[in-house]
Amino acid sequence: MQSRQIVYTPQGVCSKLMMVELNEKNVIEDVRIIGGCNGNTQGLCALLKGMDADEAIRRLEGIDCGGKGTSCPDQMSKALKQARAKNS
Repeated sequence: MQSRQIVYTPQGVCSKLMMVELNEKNVIEDVRIIGGCNGNTQGLCALLKGMDADEAIRRLEGIDCGGKGTSCPDQMSKALKQARAKNS
């Protein structure tokens, strides 16, 4: 099995597009976010590279931004779930 890249359109946040690549061992190889708060999205991308997708999902899922019920990290957890599903 080779690495898989998905493109995810987040909902309810400032970022417009998330691209995630997982390798065959479920490790995040690359992540890019278009839109959103530049410093925060760059930081999120840098922290996620090399992390196990399940661990990232566990840490990010449910984070709320300003009472929106979601956030860029929460949306990233959804993108990672989608990428993981395509890798199985």
